[in-house]
Amino acid sequence: MQLEITPELAEVRAALRRFTTEKLEPLALEIDRSGEVPKAAVDLLREQGYLGMRLPAEYGGGGFDLPTYCLALEEFARSHRMFTLLLDATSGLNPIAIAKFGSDAQKTKYVAGLAGGTLSAAFGLTEPEAGSDSQAMKTKAAKQDGGWVLNGRKHYISGAHKADVVMIMAVNDAAKRGRGGITAFLVEKGTPGFNVTRVDTTIGSEAVKLAELTITDCFLPDSAVLGEVGQGFRIAMESLTNGRLGVSCSCIGTADRLIEMSAAYAKERVTFGAPLSERQAIQWMLADSATELAMARAYTYETLRRVAAGEDVGTAASMCKLYCSEMVGRVADRAVQIHGGMGLVRGYPVERFYRDVRHYRVGEGSSEIQRMLIARDLLK
Repeated sequence: MQLEITPELAEVRAALRRFTTEKLEPLALEIDRSGEVPKAAVDLLREQGYLGMRLPAEYGGGGFDLPTYCLALEEFARSHRMFTLLLDATSGLNPIAIAKFGSDAQKTKYVAGLAGGTLSAAFGLTEPEAGSDSQAMKTKAAKQDGGWVLNGRKHYISGAHKADVVMIMAVNDAAKRGRGGITAFLVEKGTPGFNVTRVDTTIGSEAVKLAELTITDCFLPDSAVLGEVGQGFRIAMESLTNGRLGVSCSCIGTADRLIEMSAAYAKERVTFGAPLSERQAIQWMLADSATELAMARAYTYETLRRVAAGEDVGTAASMCKLYCSEMVGRVADRAVQIHGGMGLVRGYPVERFYRDVRHYRVGEGSSEIQRMLIARDLLK
């Protein structure tokens, strides 16, 4: 395994680091103050070509590969989680699925807008009784002449309250379910019968919102089906490797920033006549964090290299997501401890990072689901 990235990606990282530090960090402070994402942030990311990074160039996207996209997530995560969510809304599961499985009409209608940041997308899978066990979903799609009628409820859908188009998974054949009985539909904001009925604020940043969607006798034409009827579950599962590696790199970026902040504070803060950096207890916390980060980065980079080479990585993406999400939680906890009272006060980045990283052990497949997948593969 190689800890270092390629020379080409190293140049990209340097540019991303400057952009994040000089341009995004001031906007991160504004997001914390207002609890909203300023339009200037979206405009800036669009102007610099970071929206739609992985979408095809013929539709206005950047055409970048997965390692480059994940590197951008890693660097942006050093500033504020909302920047990674903005990238995901234009280059994550839903946009990539439309670009890969969509009809020509769907690609023309949505992909250019997603690439340009004039449209945003969300992924509607989770339900009150179908989270980790997604095949247990109850949202149903009934075939009618010329289209489908959907009924059901989705919740904890990231960014769905502002999304222009949501990919909704619905059961069209209860007997088959994940084996050809779940279909993906593209539902636009404002469609009759498709309503945002609640918006939840998470434990993390005030700007991170989750929406509940209520779907009541919502008629959709056949043209709203993404891919083929019954293909929805496969569409969702095919994107999980990319999503898990994206989360892994976001965790790596956040942990890197937290370690830098903790080391700098330990050298500045003086107690009992000596800086914290001279205390063995503090040194060990920093050493443990740096070691865990190096291990996370090495395995994740190696897995990204293999994915880019077209190799079957098995459960490696699950291992990366499990280890990185657990790792950043430990690093954040140590960072708060090193910062003491400052680590508990709203307005300081370390406190916000501590709350934001808790999401990573739940979203994109919980730690328990990752362990189950890894063990299942091991025991085949």
